[in-house]
Parts: sequence; C-alpha cells; structure tokens
Amino acid sequence: MTASQHMVRANGLRFRAMVDGPPDGDMAILLHGFPEGAESWSKQVDALAKAGCLAVAPDLRGYGLSDAPDGVEHYGIGHLVDDVVGIIKAFGRSEAHVAGHDWGAIVAWFFAGRHPEMTKTLTALSVAHPAALAEASRVDEDQRARSRYVALFVQEGKAEHVLGDEDHRRLRAMFALGPNPDAVPPAVIEHFVRSLSRPGRLTAALNYYRANLGAGGGAWAALAQEVKITTPTLLLWGDEDPALGRRAVEATAHHVEGPYRLEVIPGAGHWLQFERPAEVSRSLVQAAER
Repeated sequence: MTASQHMVRANGLRFRAMVDGPPDGDMAILLHGFPEGAESWSKQVDALAKAGCLAVAPDLRGYGLSDAPDGVEHYGIGHLVDDVVGIIKAFGRSEAHVAGHDWGAIVAWFFAGRHPEMTKTLTALSVAHPAALAEASRVDEDQRARSRYVALFVQEGKAEHVLGDEDHRRLRAMFALGPNPDAVPPAVIEHFVRSLSRPGRLTAALNYYRANLGAGGGAWAALAQEVKITTPTLLLWGDEDPALGRRAVEATAHHVEGPYRLEVIPGAGHWLQFERPAEVSRSLVQAAER
C-alpha cells in the first residue's frame, strides 16, 4: 500500500498528513517527534493499513507542510492537544488509537489525560509519563545528564545558531546518536533537515521546548495535576536510549490507572520506528486490535 497525502483543517491551522487504510477502519493517529515529520511513521502507517486501520500520520504544527504560526505562545501543550482533537474530528471520528514518539509521545500523554473519551488506546514510544519524567529530572543524576541538551534548545537564537550550522551538521548528527547510528536512512534525514532548514521552521520546532520547558513553561507540573491515564496504555522504550533513562520509565506505572504494559526493547536507542520497525508495527497493530 502507498500512503496518500491529505491536507486537513484543524484548530484553525492546515495540517498535511500521510493517510492509508480503509475509510471505515478504526482510526490510528501517529504523532512524530523532534526533529522529524510524518515520514518517521511510514512503515507503521503501512502495517496499520494492512491490518484494517485508517492510519493517519500528520506533520505536527511547525513541521513539514503543516502551518507554522509565529510566536512561542502558539506551541504550548494545550494548542498541541487541541490539534490532535481537531485532526481526529477532521476525519469524521470521535475517537482514535493514539501513538506518539518523542514530543509526539508527550502530546499523546496529555491528550489521553485530557480526552480519555477520544482515546481508544495509547502507545508512547521512548518518553515516559511526563510527571514521572519531571520527577526523574529533579532527583536522578542520570536523567539530568541525559536532559542537558534542553538547556540549549530553550535559548532563542543560540539553539538555532548551533543546530543551523554549516549544512545543519549537528542536526543531522542527532539521528546517529545511540547504538544504531545507521538506522535512519540518509534520504529520510535529508528530507527532515531540508524541511527544518526553511525560514522559521527550526524555530517552530524548538518552540515546543520553549513553550513547555522554558521560563514559565508549566507542562510537566500541569500534567501531574490532571486526571490519571485510564486508557489502555503501552510504553515502548529502548534500553540504550541516550536521552531517556530507566528511572522515569519504571515509575510510569504509578501514573496509569488503566491497563498498562511496559515493553523494553533491548539494544534499541531513541529512533524506535527505524531501529525496530517490525516490533513497533506489531505493537501498534496489537493495540488497535484490542
């Protein structure tokens, strides 16, 4: 199967999405992370479509061919969650299986907490429950060390200068971090880098960090006060992820009230859809079959 490209309006913006599968199948929405795009889910879109799902992988706001509003304030977690609500409704649905990786996982956690009635299942890749991650970042030296890059990303101008160096060398190098440096195909990396090299697009992607983790950003604390996760939930984590350590992953169970399972993928790093595509696809299909 080959995914088609759709442009939909949601939450006042235009979003481009990769879409495949029967129109009457259960909807699965797949949310990418930084610094990627919808193509990070290409193999999983195909697998879900073949399993009978309507698979939808959007470019999140600021990425790819989706709109990129100016201003840090437009990238707060509330806007990102409302985008998902709007995209699901744009396909005529009232609920979906929700999966996310990296920042997409953070959005997925918040979405499931705020809209359990719209979340059939939740699958988070790499990122633990944000409240568990916030706690680990406070008390666990290992996680603090892994998260030091955030201090750069929240600095307006400086982060753009560092990541936008000659040929975006440092941005490209992010995809080689971890135990499987060749997992992400060069053509896919080139697509992501070319997309983010357009005027204002790298800033839009970095605004996710600035709006939610920078000065005044209250995303993590806010989630800790919200309704616990009641949706059937799966957390997939590579045990050699360079950015996200074990403590928050193991603590996530305390924040999920519904059926929950942790699946540790030995030898995998951060880019799970590329490093372990068959395992990720199988887990998503199994979740959709619940």
